[in-house]
Amino acid sequence: MKVSGEFEVHLNPLEAYNEGDEGIKLGRMSIEKTFTGELSAVSKGEMLSGFSQVTGSAGYVAIEQVTGILADKKGSFVLQHFATMDNQKNHLLIEVVPGSGIGDFRGISGRMNIRIEGKKHYYDFDYSIA
Repeated sequence: MKVSGEFEVHLNPLEAYNEGDEGIKLGRMSIEKTFTGELSAVSKGEMLSGFSQVTGSAGYVAIEQVTGILADKKGSFVLQHFATMDNQKNHLLIEVVPGSGIGDFRGISGRMNIRIEGKKHYYDFDYSIA
């Protein structure tokens, strides 16, 4: 199955364990999202990021728990993010953590893609529930 829609995201800085040295900036943020469209859900999680001295070069990892309704099913699941950015050569991988489905989402697997068009965020979620 594939679903698409829009989401709003709110990132808030959190105290970081390490701030980085020699021009490297490390960060930690809380994530709160509201998904609309075929996935009607909210999520909460955390992100760790690293920015190099080179403009446009960065990376992040994140974990978020998504709770809501998808295809008339209710429950939650966890998404894991891995991203690198290198002057517009971006690589983004967002996958459902195996075994993380709760409620009607037990057995869920899949990948999510994020698109930013203008100032709006969109998702495309390819998933299956065993």
